[in-house]
Amino acid sequence: MRKPYEVIHEDDTIVIINKKAHVLSIPDRFDPTKPNLSGLLRSRYGEIYVVHRLDMETSGIMVFAKTEEAHAHLSEQFESRSIIKKYLALCQHPSEPSGTIHTSITEHRTKKNMYIASLKGKEALTDYEVIKSLDRYALVSLRIHTGRTHQIRVHLKHIGAPLITDKKYGLSSEFFLSQIKRIKFQRDKEESPLISRSALHSSTLTLTHPKTLKLETYEAPLPKDIKAVVYQLEKVINKKR
Repeated sequence: MRKPYEVIHEDDTIVIINKKAHVLSIPDRFDPTKPNLSGLLRSRYGEIYVVHRLDMETSGIMVFAKTEEAHAHLSEQFESRSIIKKYLALCQHPSEPSGTIHTSITEHRTKKNMYIASLKGKEALTDYEVIKSLDRYALVSLRIHTGRTHQIRVHLKHIGAPLITDKKYGLSSEFFLSQIKRIKFQRDKEESPLISRSALHSSTLTLTHPKTLKLETYEAPLPKDIKAVVYQLEKVINKKR
């Protein structure tokens, strides 16, 4: 079984980790026995405090506090929106290379645990920039100024640039190499997807360290599945040239 997280930084007040996709941030309310990061870190460090969370299918950087004081300090930064949170997403190519999405978000009326852009919802603000054009797709950098549930996924769908893979809001739930190039298969084998989760990665976290009070930036590298899709898309594009 692959390791569910990697430690990026650790000291006596905080732990910065790179969460793998398909791992819960906190215990499942219906099945608390499922492995989750807060439980795994408590078994390793003892008392640990959850500051924020990522969706199960989203990979990337998270911060946990080791002390009550650090937890309070970090929580205040999140509440005041002074922490800079940046993500990388593989999505359908936006119509504009960069922009700001300032559209409120609310719960869907009939679909459970699903959200939509709506004038009657809570304020949500996202900046985005295309950092790599991949024909009809793009690798996009995003900064969220608010922390609404599913904010990036909803906002990208709202501007007509949904994630390349996302069960709720994306183009499909899986992405296959055969979608972009012709390949031969052995009769007894099925094609494996290049990626089969939300193509979203929490890449950078900039915060004021609760002990040193210095501004620090921590980064989590792009995961293998997203890198694999980018690589294959670039290969196809270069072959056309």
